[in-house]
Amino acid sequence: MISKEWDILLKEEYEKDYYKNLFSFLENEYNNKTIYPSRDNLFTSLINTSYEKINVVILGQDPYHGDGEAHGLCFSVREGIKTPPSLKNIFKELYNDLEIKRINTDLTDWSKQGVLLLNSIMTVEKDNPLSHKNRGWEKFTDNIIELLGKREKPIVFILWGNYAKSKKELIKNKNHFILESVHPSPLSASRGFFGSKPFSKTNKFLKDNKFEKIIW
Repeated sequence: MISKEWDILLKEEYEKDYYKNLFSFLENEYNNKTIYPSRDNLFTSLINTSYEKINVVILGQDPYHGDGEAHGLCFSVREGIKTPPSLKNIFKELYNDLEIKRINTDLTDWSKQGVLLLNSIMTVEKDNPLSHKNRGWEKFTDNIIELLGKREKPIVFILWGNYAKSKKELIKNKNHFILESVHPSPLSASRGFFGSKPFSKTNKFLKDNKFEKIIW
């Protein structure tokens, strides 16, 4: 279950036709296909990270579609699962930026420190990327981004790649700090992701605003 705080904020969305249609679609998909993440992990990002405690938002597009990879946090995989290429590049930049050599691929610790790891499309069919595109998730998660974008308390929004950058228009409050670069995928990382220093820039902003820095 999502927290009461999120339930109150999203109450109107739950009543909309698109949301009801989305969950009818998902019920059928989960019953007849292999869908990631599992039902139990569907809202992990919102369960781990309450609205008021969010200091950083990292946006993904849709979950990893390989066996056992997605568990409800964008870019994250459970320990013991092969590290996806984009996550490898994130860790390379983390080391280049802050000399932190991270091995644990499960980013739950980030989410529990106030980093919302949100996929715009929250489910996917096994081995079929973007299979749940335009089913309603985008409306739901755009509403979340918009809610956070209006919040007075400053947030760092980390937008990697053109898809994430397209959400910039939802972030209305000028108090927020938006970090943009190309996506960390092998196809684009060398064209501006490496050297972008998102982790140190995030922590500097948090420190300047008297928030706790993230232990990356």
